[in-house]
Amino acid sequence: MTPATRRQFLRRSGLGFGSAALAMLLADDAPAADRADPLAPKKPHHAPTAKRVIYLHMIGAPSHLDLFDHKPELQKRDGQACPEELLKGRRFAFIGGKMTLAGSPFTFAKHGKSGLELSELLPHLATVADELAVVRTVHTEEINHAPAQLFLHTGFGRGGRPGFGSWVAYGLGSEARDLPAYVVLLSGPLGGAGTALWGSGFLPGAYQGVQFRTAGDPVLHLGNPPGQSAEDRRRILDATRKLNEEQLDAAGDPEIATRVAQYELAFKMQASVPDLMDLSKEPREVLEAYGATPGKGSFANNCLLARRLVERGARVVELYDADWDHHNNVATRLPAKCKDVDRGAAALVKDLKRLGMLDDTLVVWGSEFGRTPLRQGADGDGKPTNPGRDHHKDAFTCWLAGGGVKGGTVLGATDPFGFSPAESPVHVHDLNATVLHLLGLDHERLTFKYQGREFRLTDVHGAVQKPLLR
Repeated sequence: MTPATRRQFLRRSGLGFGSAALAMLLADDAPAADRADPLAPKKPHHAPTAKRVIYLHMIGAPSHLDLFDHKPELQKRDGQACPEELLKGRRFAFIGGKMTLAGSPFTFAKHGKSGLELSELLPHLATVADELAVVRTVHTEEINHAPAQLFLHTGFGRGGRPGFGSWVAYGLGSEARDLPAYVVLLSGPLGGAGTALWGSGFLPGAYQGVQFRTAGDPVLHLGNPPGQSAEDRRRILDATRKLNEEQLDAAGDPEIATRVAQYELAFKMQASVPDLMDLSKEPREVLEAYGATPGKGSFANNCLLARRLVERGARVVELYDADWDHHNNVATRLPAKCKDVDRGAAALVKDLKRLGMLDDTLVVWGSEFGRTPLRQGADGDGKPTNPGRDHHKDAFTCWLAGGGVKGGTVLGATDPFGFSPAESPVHVHDLNATVLHLLGLDHERLTFKYQGREFRLTDVHGAVQKPLLR
């Protein structure tokens, strides 16, 4: 028998070196190109219809029943006690006591050639109805915000795994040489899961998201220290690169390759990012279409920045917008939030189409879960007091546009009260499998071995939703 090599012995024995040390010893199994530049463009598994993705995540969960999923029967029975059979086996995060049905206070109408039904709160989105593929039966496993946000983005309701954007960057690399592959923009505070939503987990750090800020320095610590010129920084980087490459050859640690690539990227970003973030260079009519104001932090500004980023080769841009957790006063809070995002989201779709980019840019709008068909909040007599809606994991809505999606379509239908999918249920893993498919990635083949097993974004589930494909 041929004696085992040291690498084979370590693989078989798992002698407690720890995952980081073992990764160092096994790193030369990785392709040389990945070690030299982890973000070099990579071939997809199959021909993609989308080259890049802009993901719009509404932190806190909008009420889909007031925006996308019109329920005349629920409206008809507004204020009535919920039938007991509809409540059996259900979990709610906070609501308790008397369960009262809650119809929407907002009107719905059909739009576009497709007749897509949307709430009056989305007048701008209604103008691109024929570009949207609306999925009304998304469901998840988690009922509270942070675990559900993690489940949507990482396929698991606890921290430690790579986020969606990191998986895409790992699978496809980047076409941008002076920008990160994966960029994050915030309007409002972080979600409950924090920066773990765009972390790289057990993937090399090169694939994590990089947050851009719309006020002050676009990226923290990107600028040169006082008294140091670009030429000084270049000399330091050249010397550091040489030392790092010697260490990479000796140890094979993929994180050293990440460090080399990130230092170089940061140097290039010093020139590219300030220009990118300067919205004053956009034509006046474009700014007005988005409702964007240069120098101001807003969802509208972030939508325009997302377009500018993907124009320059960013692979994934994710926008997080906060304050959608409406446990009370949905009648006034939801319209206010819709005004924040409706115009910018619609303008993004139109602008990408105007530039000829919508065909190969996928736009996804969604959240971690939806809201209940039940009224939350009542006084001692059972009368509503600025009612809202509780968390609802069993059925909610997202939409997609561009990137090979069949616009003007609706996938799935919920029951007359909006509690559960009645046809074509779409699990979060199914949604992620479909998005990866549009990007040319097979969700069953996009894997990474960690702690002795192969991991993937969709865990051990997921099916591509073919009715959504053009």
